[in-house]
Amino acid sequence: METGVTSYAGSAIPHTVLSRSRTTTQSWFPLQQRSNRKSSLKSATFFGEPLRVESKSISRTASRNSFTTKCEIGDSLEEFLNKATPDKNLIRLLVCMGEALRTISFKVKTASCGGTACVNTFGDEQLAVDVLADKLLFESLRYSHVCKYACSEELPELQDMEGPAEGGFSVAFDPLDGSSIVDTNFTVGTIFGVWPGDKLTGVTGRDQVAAAMGIYGPRTTYVIAVKDIPGTHEFLLLDEGKWQHVKDTTTIGEGKMFSPGNLRATFDNPDYDKLINYYVRAKYTLRYTGGMVPDVNQIIVKEKGIFTNVSSPSAKAKLRLLFEVAPLGFLIEKAGGHSSDGFQSVLDKVINTLDERTQVAYGSKNEIIRFEETLYGSSRLKAGERVGAAV
Repeated sequence: METGVTSYAGSAIPHTVLSRSRTTTQSWFPLQQRSNRKSSLKSATFFGEPLRVESKSISRTASRNSFTTKCEIGDSLEEFLNKATPDKNLIRLLVCMGEALRTISFKVKTASCGGTACVNTFGDEQLAVDVLADKLLFESLRYSHVCKYACSEELPELQDMEGPAEGGFSVAFDPLDGSSIVDTNFTVGTIFGVWPGDKLTGVTGRDQVAAAMGIYGPRTTYVIAVKDIPGTHEFLLLDEGKWQHVKDTTTIGEGKMFSPGNLRATFDNPDYDKLINYYVRAKYTLRYTGGMVPDVNQIIVKEKGIFTNVSSPSAKAKLRLLFEVAPLGFLIEKAGGHSSDGFQSVLDKVINTLDERTQVAYGSKNEIIRFEETLYGSSRLKAGERVGAAV
């Protein structure tokens, strides 16, 4: 593999960091150099091909039928986004992040792991895969020229990406959720949320304009939700390196499937213990991988189920609202599901600090009612009759 450094858009990008999958031959970023950082989006190229940004849009109150008539299963990522939103900057950001996810997928699949440490063996640079993913995502956001600030779970401080505040975005991401299970060959993923402007604190998850996750398993998928556009949408990475729209989810129904995180909290949280025992007695199917991305993604793909991660006096909440909980909450609720911290949707929680943590549940309406009633005696989603484990 070629090493060294090439300058794109005024910044040095190591080839060893941004090399692409074997399925493609062009470099990860456009081959043409751009001296003007604010050049027209229409002139940008990805993988040697023009990035097509059309002015087509749909009504923000469009029905699901009118939406799927335009944004069809089988569309490429660019085709889908061009039809789904008139915001060219948002299209550019989501396409750039898709390029990073494609590269991360290849690096994860080819990482050499010994014990609990995984390093990438390409070129001169040897990095743990989560650190490598972190670098790739920051570089993609800087390259997009539409991101003002970014921060990650690996680097929880605002980093200036040199994009505009007005008309631009701020992005928070978990570069490789589940990195501790890469060596066991379990599915892992990337999570990110996109907020308008230059703020990532003093905002809520409901303020996001988009959220997404990349899932690196037997298949590599890119799951996206965009504000005011119906549904949560899955794109599959094809052999030729393109993302193809393969599924949209608009309803999370009822079904006996549960993913219980932080089970050690049942030791001194009797209500959580009661809820888990209910799932067992009611013969729910246990589907828990130890990775938040696959556990939440299965709710969207299977269109049913419940994910819980509850705290207790001895097992404090560890999931970060900004990097994990709010973006996944956006994906779940856009898919027709619900989220809860026990009292409210996680999308209504104000993000006061970059490191703020919370307990959470994602699932269907009845499962969230059961979760809230069992742990706290009542549910904001339903008054009156109690259900399930709370009886």
